[in-house]
Amino acid sequence: MQECCLNIETAQTTRIGNRETNQDRACLVVSDVDMLLAVADGMGGHADGEQAADTAIHSLIDGFKQERPATLNGKISAYLQNQIHAAHRAVVQLGADRPFENRPRTTITACVIVDGKAWWAHVGDSRVYVFRNGELLARTRDHSAVESLFQQGLISEEEIHTHPMRNFVDQCLGGEAPVPEVDLSEALILQPNDIVLLCSDGFWTPLDTAALGEVLHTGEDLQDTLDSIALEAEQATKPYSDNVTAVAMRWLPED
Repeated sequence: MQECCLNIETAQTTRIGNRETNQDRACLVVSDVDMLLAVADGMGGHADGEQAADTAIHSLIDGFKQERPATLNGKISAYLQNQIHAAHRAVVQLGADRPFENRPRTTITACVIVDGKAWWAHVGDSRVYVFRNGELLARTRDHSAVESLFQQGLISEEEIHTHPMRNFVDQCLGGEAPVPEVDLSEALILQPNDIVLLCSDGFWTPLDTAALGEVLHTGEDLQDTLDSIALEAEQATKPYSDNVTAVAMRWLPED
């Protein structure tokens, strides 16, 4: 557990699953006045997904250190979009001399906390969840074939988890030079005990959303709880477990 002047509790976890390498990357960067959370999932069907995810996360960290969100007077959505575009360009550069099908690619999801508010952005099917009192308040909508089917009412949300096209992602960082579609949230005013969770699809795919919210809400220690959930996700999909990665923040009540 980590605490700072932002009055938060944070946690970060990752598991390799049944894969040869862990192509997920994540970060938690915390200062006295703002913080960055991010998760990237290197796309295993493409060369150097691990390097793509690593490059994307480090691009966001460097951007956070160079231009602090707390100095931007609330213009965080534009900041997040610019930072993700910069990460995309960095990943594109990795594969600039390779055939298109072999270029590194990764998903990305990022969240910034400033002045008691949260903003987030994503590309691909790594997710942001916000839970309040154990109930789902918000989640990102995947850039994927099955999410499109769900939004059209053709499949249920439960069917997303098992659909044969669930691994088809239609937006990512890397690959082609044109910037991908970046979904941006509005500012969310945080309330005491709100939990913001960012995770790769290896974490969320095997889990029931309602149960996830309840476990996070009732867990006394966020790190222990997140570790336990990650292990559950890994065990639930053996012997074909994906990499399982998540970062989380609990907004604590004022003293």
